[in-house]
Amino acid sequence: MSGTDLSHRNDVGGLFRAHYPWLCARLHRYLGASSSVEDIAAEAFMQLLESPGLTPIRDPRALLTTIAQRLIYQLWRRRDLERRHLDQLQHVDAQQAKSPEELAQVSQALHGLHRTLERLPGKVRATFLLSRIDGLTYPQIAAELGISQRSVSVYMTRSQTLCAQHSANEPLNRLTRRSA
Repeated sequence: MSGTDLSHRNDVGGLFRAHYPWLCARLHRYLGASSSVEDIAAEAFMQLLESPGLTPIRDPRALLTTIAQRLIYQLWRRRDLERRHLDQLQHVDAQQAKSPEELAQVSQALHGLHRTLERLPGKVRATFLLSRIDGLTYPQIAAELGISQRSVSVYMTRSQTLCAQHSANEPLNRLTRRSA
């Protein structure tokens, strides 16, 4: 580990000690008594830790607020997607409905995919979700995340490779093909 990396880790560690309780309190206003408050606060600091530490942070609270708001929006998008999916499942007629065993297998596969996506660094995961869930184009994703289109392309390749590896190990594809 280089001196710069160690210095950056120490800087983020200091920011964590100084601002984590404040960020949790701020997020609590947005999310209420949600268990997501501490997860989002921790993820905001992880994203700071993963970012290159080339420039000093002038206003850490503003930066943390911006990162946390993006994470909240991603959480809300994911919850909206889950609600839409559950609504669609409620409207499926009885002949098309899957058995409880098939639903359990699909649920396990989806949770496995979620765990797989959680292994990705924040911006890579955000890029994938903005593309696949929100349907944003690469230029839109680049603008949203403040990264280059080249980075978006690299991140998408990385996330798709991980998802393909996950698919090879999960029964989700077999279940969806069989029911189609």
